[in-house]
Amino acid sequence: MDAIDDPPADDEPAPLLDWRDGGVPVSTRFDDPYFSLAGGLEETRHVFLQGNDLPARLVAGFHVAELGFGTGLNALALAEMAQVPVRMTSFEAYPMDVGQLAQAHAGFPGLAGLAAQLRSGWGQGEIRIGQLRLTVILGDVRRTLPLWQDRADAWFLDGFSPAKNPQMWDEALMAEVGHHTAPGGSFATYTAAGHVRRALQAAGFAVARRPGFGRKRHMSIGRMPV
Repeated sequence: MDAIDDPPADDEPAPLLDWRDGGVPVSTRFDDPYFSLAGGLEETRHVFLQGNDLPARLVAGFHVAELGFGTGLNALALAEMAQVPVRMTSFEAYPMDVGQLAQAHAGFPGLAGLAAQLRSGWGQGEIRIGQLRLTVILGDVRRTLPLWQDRADAWFLDGFSPAKNPQMWDEALMAEVGHHTAPGGSFATYTAAGHVRRALQAAGFAVARRPGFGRKRHMSIGRMPV
């Protein structure tokens, strides 16, 4: 999950976290968990992977972008399924330190090998995780995304809840997501908030609702016209 609220200086310490249910990190700044208390990996697979029709669309060079790196769980799930070389660029304002990542990753023993690769490359530029080449861009995404010189084939929109961090979901930022999406590209997100859906429609996506994960009745997906 990414957050926007007076972005940190380069030397600001890692985010303050509470840990619930034996290993779910919760941001004390936004009082919001980094992934579902009902099952983080299952949520990622349902919302972000299935929501973007992955792995069916994966071809060599496929590029996923993400708002909100958080624990890196989405990157790990993508790396687990990727059978061809793919890229991922994730935008994060408040990066965890390696110790916090390790504590979060401990809840997913089936991803241990991939998680170790992520942590070993943390803070050293491009990170290789299986077939995935990961770049994490740090800072306020309202400044970093407009400067990004690439486009994504699929987006994971995984910021903290629109109710807790509305600036992460405003129309201007969603317009940047649309601008940085390749023709035929897609997005998926756990939220079905009306203002988010309208902002994504205004950005050019054909938006639809799907059944959500766990207690969430709905989630949102969308495609950019070819």
